[in-house]
Amino acid sequence: MRAGFGKKDITPRVGVELYGFGPFLNRKSVGIRDILEARSAVMECNGHTVVIISLDLCAIHHRGVIRKIRELIRERHPELNDCDIMINTSHTHSGPAIHTRNTGWGVTDAPWLAILPGRIAASVDEAFEKMEPVRVSQAMVPCRHMGLNRVYDKDAPPLADVLKEDWEPAKPELTDTECRVIRFDTEDGRMIGFMANFGCHPVVCCAANHYIHGDWPGVAMHNLMREFPGSVGMFLQGAEGDINSGCVHKGEQESLLALDVFAARFANAVRNGLNQAEEVKIPSIRSISKTFHFSGKQVFTHEKLEEIRKEQEAILFAPDADDSNGECRMAAVYLQGIEIIKGVLERGETGLDEEVQLIRMGDLQFMGAPFEIMQAIKNEIVANSRVKYPMVMSLTNGSWGYAPDNQTLHGGNRITANGRDGNYESIKVPLIGGQLPFADIHNELVRYMAELEQELDQDS
Repeated sequence: MRAGFGKKDITPRVGVELYGFGPFLNRKSVGIRDILEARSAVMECNGHTVVIISLDLCAIHHRGVIRKIRELIRERHPELNDCDIMINTSHTHSGPAIHTRNTGWGVTDAPWLAILPGRIAASVDEAFEKMEPVRVSQAMVPCRHMGLNRVYDKDAPPLADVLKEDWEPAKPELTDTECRVIRFDTEDGRMIGFMANFGCHPVVCCAANHYIHGDWPGVAMHNLMREFPGSVGMFLQGAEGDINSGCVHKGEQESLLALDVFAARFANAVRNGLNQAEEVKIPSIRSISKTFHFSGKQVFTHEKLEEIRKEQEAILFAPDADDSNGECRMAAVYLQGIEIIKGVLERGETGLDEEVQLIRMGDLQFMGAPFEIMQAIKNEIVANSRVKYPMVMSLTNGSWGYAPDNQTLHGGNRITANGRDGNYESIKVPLIGGQLPFADIHNELVRYMAELEQELDQDS
């Protein structure tokens, strides 16, 4: 097997708005805490080549960006198909916005967006240029002090508690407690690249933060790359849909302090994995992707949308309405979402058609979908998988909202637009983005991943 790694700086200029934490926050960046990068791996075995790309970005809601990245890569490397190119984002909330949905969550900077696909493709070019024979090793190592389940556990504990070395959430079994680490070494013993698959929101830094950085995954990867010169470290975001970092929604100075602590914790876990990794044989590489239909829940009727519209207009048209108030800003977002969903209903759409992708390297399997996947879904996908080392990856080849587990998905159809009542991921976020809520995405994702895996088995 041969492999090569490349990286390219994709940091926008200071002044662009940052993505995440709420609508119309005017989070204009004031400086760069840590650069953002595109990091790419090209891997080839027995004539089949695949590319995996890791981006220090929140999410790519824009189908055209994914399409353009793949087009540029395939123009330069025509042996590749789209199913051979996997693009994953880390989900940092301290990077720029790339979206056509979620109005208000930062303004996308058009010049930066225009050059982004070219920069990402350049990281892949570098990886191709550096390809050489490699030995692949892997390990699964403990990583218990990073996140908590924000849906089924108490979110945002006191900072003094989470900064303790032995802190862990009340319900660690509802989070990722282990990290899959893969390392690539040359025949003369040089480590040229490594990957870490783990699921947790990179939200240590807060809404008050105005510095550009990749949050704890980005800082951890940069620290490790400095520790291992000549290597490229790739963070592959796992099932983070319902997992927050232990520090979230704190003040700016508290957040910046905690950022280095959480980055160090994750780097320690990855370092342990690099030290413990055992060789795995890679007899072949295969890839597959398909577009599947994810059915929509028919709760947004015209009558219900009209009811929500009146509720939100009452907030906006109140005599004391104030645009500095979060409730008012959210009401403006919901009104725009309502208009988009009306168009969805008029066109008779019944859900979303989105790509699910698998790349298999021997016993290692990367399994990606363009959603923020919840832990219970990942656990079921992993339990059903017939490969030895399955890795589930959120936010792969796009981002189309949360993939809620069955408990969250069917916990009720309340569409109250204010506060967090357990339906944020399953009802409110679709309303924000102007799309139908998912009706059965837990079971559909499990089934589609199994179908793709079976097809790969049949082709082997």
